[in-house]
Amino acid sequence: MEVTRAFEWFPAPGKLNLFLHVLGRRADGHHELQTVFRLIDRADRLGVRVRADGVIRRVDPLREVAPEDDLCVRAARLLQSASRTALGADLGLEKVLPVGGGLGGGSSDAATALLVLNRLWRTGYSRTELMALGCELGADVRAFVFGENAIGEGIGERLTALALPPRWYLVLVPGASVATKSVFADNTLTRNTKALKIPPFFFGLGRNDLEPVVARCHPEIAAHLEWLRARQPQARMTGSGACVFAEFAAEGEA
Repeated sequence: MEVTRAFEWFPAPGKLNLFLHVLGRRADGHHELQTVFRLIDRADRLGVRVRADGVIRRVDPLREVAPEDDLCVRAARLLQSASRTALGADLGLEKVLPVGGGLGGGSSDAATALLVLNRLWRTGYSRTELMALGCELGADVRAFVFGENAIGEGIGERLTALALPPRWYLVLVPGASVATKSVFADNTLTRNTKALKIPPFFFGLGRNDLEPVVARCHPEIAAHLEWLRARQPQARMTGSGACVFAEFAAEGEA
């Protein structure tokens, strides 16, 4: 039996990493990072329908994502387990952000699931508590639950809100999907960049340390980046790729 029959739909916005520095490797094998997360209005849409029987189910699963790796389902089950609610949910997803594109789509979908189900299930968690749960799924999930443009440090879990002026972005989506783990495991990755003191922040500050590794392994990404840099020299890759972007002050320029 379902509590509600119609899906309610909620946005799951993407992000850009305006820069991404690898400061070093930690004893636990993770990397110490410094980045700026910029939320964008390009977004997936998550549909939620509450169930009374405790079942959590994805409607029309993504072919590119194995069911056990589906972050929306994992987020729902994590909140269900932590809160001990007897309720469940059907989850639908209108996918706009590319899988493996570095725009954080899967993490944002999971964060939206946590925020929405916390309200619909009336589990009563604060945003800070939901951020802690999100971190169990990944640092980017925590950043999307935080919900503001931010400086990310540590493995991305230490977040400081950052005021950024309105900007337009041209984002190119190469036909490639990048495995983040393989990029961080690459022996040629720069791991000794010095941390920046922010604010002030301006576009063009820093770089993406993952970019040279990804461009070498994925010629199509390198080609998109070269094309974009011919028009905006400060263009760069977001996250571990594959998307590349350039910033403009006005829509007409973009």
